[in-house]
Amino acid sequence: MRILLVEDSLKLSAWLAKALQQGGYAVDVVHDGGQADRVLSTERYDAVVLDIELPSMDGLSILRRLRGRRVATPVLVLTARGGIDDRVAGLNLGADDYLPKPFELAELEARLHALIRRAHGAGTPQVTLGPLCYDTGSRVFTLSGQMLTMRPKEHAVLEALLLRAGHPISKEQLFDKVFSTDTTTGQDVVEIYVHRLRKQLVGSGVAIITLRGLGYLLEATQKAA
Repeated sequence: MRILLVEDSLKLSAWLAKALQQGGYAVDVVHDGGQADRVLSTERYDAVVLDIELPSMDGLSILRRLRGRRVATPVLVLTARGGIDDRVAGLNLGADDYLPKPFELAELEARLHALIRRAHGAGTPQVTLGPLCYDTGSRVFTLSGQMLTMRPKEHAVLEALLLRAGHPISKEQLFDKVFSTDTTTGQDVVEIYVHRLRKQLVGSGVAIITLRGLGYLLEATQKAA
């Protein structure tokens, strides 16, 4: 999942970006409101964590312009301005949730997970495909009841594939969801993570299929005897 973090505090944004990356997210960080607005006009994210008090353009203006472009990306407003009037203003402009500073990381992650889950139409906390089960609250994968242990990038690739199960997803789309824009890695690295996942899934009843010209498809198969 790809997150845009808009926060002018260098210390807070560095800490929060690192925490979210350790949770398997690809995180782009922007410190300026005008730059955030430009990025959001061209890039697509699974969610935005948005501060209000920003240089060049405030968060509410960014939010207003985002919704004016009819972009439905979930937005979690994160700000020290936690008064009821500020919350109402943000929600009326299209914010999906509002978390005042100071905050607990666990609460922010839980709220962010919930926003993304709803945006993907996953009303229940678990998504299943054959023997593969994903708890979107804890972000834990199990296969035939056994927890899958993966590197963060492998987790992110499998999450993206499962949330689009039944529909192909291209290498470019997977790359965009797993890696931030400042990476120097090429798109071919996606093949490495797909290969690692295939090794874990072999004979399990779930497989990653390559569709020439379309990308990758996660599907349930008949488990080998």
